[in-house]
Amino acid sequence: MKNFTKKFLKILLMLTCVFALTACGQDEEASANQLLKQKNAEAQAQNVVRMVAALVSSQDNASAMFDEYNNIELADVFSSLYAEYTRGASGMSESGISCEGKAVRNAFRSFETGLTDMGSIKEIGQPVSTAADDSIMVQIPIKGDNASGSVELIFTNDIYLVMTSCTLNMDQTKGDLMVRAALNTLLGMGTVFIVLILISLIISVFSLIPKLQEKLAKKEAPVAAPAPVAAVPAAAEAEEELADDSELVAVIAAAIAAYEGTSAEGFRVRSIRRSNTGTWKRA
Repeated sequence: MKNFTKKFLKILLMLTCVFALTACGQDEEASANQLLKQKNAEAQAQNVVRMVAALVSSQDNASAMFDEYNNIELADVFSSLYAEYTRGASGMSESGISCEGKAVRNAFRSFETGLTDMGSIKEIGQPVSTAADDSIMVQIPIKGDNASGSVELIFTNDIYLVMTSCTLNMDQTKGDLMVRAALNTLLGMGTVFIVLILISLIISVFSLIPKLQEKLAKKEAPVAAPAPVAAVPAAAEAEEELADDSELVAVIAAAIAAYEGTSAEGFRVRSIRRSNTGTWKRA
């Protein structure tokens, strides 16, 4: 039983060593393939930078050459230009580069903007690549007459490399960074102060609302009608009229007393009215 256990352990140990050696070999092979892809990406990146810089420097508006092409057509045109450029630079037949059309457009626009500030390119440095699961990023430093910068290129981490991005970035000095930071600070503080001023103005307007409401209420309130003048009693008017015509009243009272056969002291004339009938005319 002991012998069987020892043999089983020896076999298990041998299998473990074989698997470990196989895994190490696979890792080494994968690392070698990855390094080979990165070296290929770095070589293509250098050729792309040199070709794009040469086209932009020799033509004022190089990106306008590709306005009539869509992204698929532009990728084929750029691949053909790349093959011609590498053939002329190295004297050997080179295949075109696989790329996306939008990456080509962005590359030319980025170089046109960046070289305007940097000036002519004096030196193109050595590329440095870093690999991720699905991409390989290549950084290439460049120096111009006025400033320095770097070109960032991104390729797919696949059997066939495809350029998906190419951008020229300017190196910013400490002075530029401080100026940008100061501008950002001023912009932020200015925005805060403007908002506070607007809030204070809105709050001050609130105090005017009750006054406006009072004015509107006064305008909309109905005008009070004047108090009616009390009517003067007819008797009072009659008395006033009689007071003015005392002699007439005395004569009429005497005539009535004579007609009735009584004394004028037995009655009192309170009013005199014109008769609407024609009795006196008929008499």
